[in-house]
Formats: sequence, C-alpha cells, structure tokens
Amino acid sequence: MTARLLELAIVVPTFNERGNVAALVAKLDAALTGRAWEAIFVDDDSPDGTADTVRALGRVDPRVRVIQRIGRRGLSSACIEGMCATAAPLVAVIDGDLQHDETLLPAMLDALEGEAALDVVVGSRFCEGGCTGDWDDERVAKSALATRLSRRVLKADLTDPMSGFFMIRTEIVRGLVPTLSGIGFKILLDIMTASPSPLKFRELPYVFRTRTEGESKLDHVVAMEYLIAIYDRMFGKIVPVRFAMFSGIGAVGAALHFAVLWLLFRLLGADFVTGTIVATLVAMTFNFFLNNALTYRGQRLKGARALFAGWVRFCLVCSVGAVANVGVSAFLHNVQHGDWRLSALAGIAVAAVWNFALSSRFTWGRY
Repeated sequence: MTARLLELAIVVPTFNERGNVAALVAKLDAALTGRAWEAIFVDDDSPDGTADTVRALGRVDPRVRVIQRIGRRGLSSACIEGMCATAAPLVAVIDGDLQHDETLLPAMLDALEGEAALDVVVGSRFCEGGCTGDWDDERVAKSALATRLSRRVLKADLTDPMSGFFMIRTEIVRGLVPTLSGIGFKILLDIMTASPSPLKFRELPYVFRTRTEGESKLDHVVAMEYLIAIYDRMFGKIVPVRFAMFSGIGAVGAALHFAVLWLLFRLLGADFVTGTIVATLVAMTFNFFLNNALTYRGQRLKGARALFAGWVRFCLVCSVGAVANVGVSAFLHNVQHGDWRLSALAGIAVAAVWNFALSSRFTWGRY
C-alpha cells in the first residue's frame, strides 16, 4: 500500500493548553477526512504538561508530534519553528484554544492547491460573513485600532491582519525566515510585512468561538508586544527594537534616579554621596525588573535565586557602564574642548551600548 503524499501541516503554538489537545486533534481529524495532514504542537514548556499530553497522543497517532521549547517563549517564534519543521508544501497556523474554526481548513487547502498564484489564505473575523462571536464593544474597538495601526506597515488590504488563523505555502515562509522579527503574537502581520513583494491573499470568513478550557493569554504585555512589532517594521533597521526598549527603560530609570536623589538630598537632608548611592541602586533595580518583564520577556528570569543572581550581574554590568560613561565624556570634554553636552551624550551612548550588550549576554543569556 502506497502512503499518500503529505499535503498539509497544522502548526499549533501552545502554552498551558493540555485540556484542549485531544479535542483539537479530534476536530482536525473530522475536518480533514481524506486529506494527508500532520499536526505540529509547538509548546513553550508549559507547566501544565501540555507537551507530555501531545506525546502521549502521538504514540497512537503518528500524525501528531510536539516541539517542546526550553528557555524560549513567544507565539510568533513558536510558529516560525513549527512551520520550518515540516515537509508539507502547505502549512496552517491555528490556536490551541479551539476558538478558530478548523472546518475552514479544507476550503483553505482547496484554494491554495487550486490556484498556483495564490500565496496565503486568511481566516477573517471581519470580512463579509465573519464574526467576532461574544466580543464586547471594548475588545472590538481595540482590535479596530490595532488594525488601523497595522495598515501603516502592511502591504495588503487585509480586513483582519491580526488574524492568527491562516494557511500559506511553506516555501514562502522558509524564504522569509531570515527577515522575520519573531516578536509578539501576530505572525501573519510579520510575514506579510517581511515579504519584499506583496503576497497574493484571499480571506475566508469564520466565526470566532468562545474559549471553554484554559485561560486567555491576552494581557497588556501582549498589546505592548504588538506595538513593538509595529515599531520593528517601521524603525527596526535604524534602531533595533530591543535596544530601543532597553534605552527607553534606562531613560525612565534615570528620571527615577534624580527623583530619589532629590527626595533624599534636598528634602530629607541626607548627604549627597549617600543619596547618590541609594538612588543608583533604586534605579538599577527598577531597570532590571522592568527589562526582565518587558525587554527580555521571552528569556525572563524566574524564582528568587535566578532573580537575585540576575540583579547582581545587571548591577555589575551597569556599574562598569557608568564608569565608561564618565571616562568617555570626561576624555572628550578635556581633550576636544567641545560642547559639554555632546561629550555627555557620547558618554551616555557608550554606556547604553555597553549595558545592553553585556546585560543581554551575561544577565539574560542572549547576545
């Protein structure tokens, strides 16, 4: 008996979705009857045992497998890894929470197999016939705002550029991987904006379902990551997004430093050196925890021991950066006899690059 050629891979990024795994595979099996497919779950080391649940299912169903990522987080990067791990000519992305309509997959598959010029088929909640389900007015308004923002970088008139449910030719994704940012939760927007020429697309309507198992991953940080992704496409080639975030947090930390110093030195009467030492420690601590939560969210340190060790390393790196700041600015001011403000800015720039590069390597383990 000759095995059928693999037609489609379905990539399912997961985090704490153990209760939905079996149900999703059963729904895919029913929707794709007669088609040759595989499901690749890309799990960000879920503490609820999602990866083990997929492995147990894979022992009895060879179409199901898992990529368990250790020390890496993020929906977009998970999708990229999953899409590069298949031999199928077409790949779909679908959430693991059962809110996407898997019965749309055969129509997506037929469209791509039947029209060679078509690159991607998108499941849309906002084209004619689509619906957002039980979304309240506030969530609809936020989504509409995000869609308007995305049009500043998008090369296509998509009604639902925020969709996480789509199918694309695998070779297109593989060709774009070196230019994908992998930031945030909107991989479709990343793909569409990374392509050097506009991708030909088609939108198919579907009704967004209500989650029944697990917890929603939507939070304020997700919204911030979306804005980061937009920034990366607009300005990332000029100033890398993580360096921009690191520097922005550093600027806020500098303002906090002056506020604490003013409080201790001018208001409470502490001597200047003591006030400066306390203000520096407060600013460094603030910068460390905010960078851990935002700039390095995918590699963030957890647990008291890891956080303390990371804080110590961060403070050591930034202390050297502070010395470099003073040294460079003093050298330029004394030797060049130029504008003191330019000398100060040069010192700040050197310290910022130093702190970012060394913190990335020795505090959060990425270079």
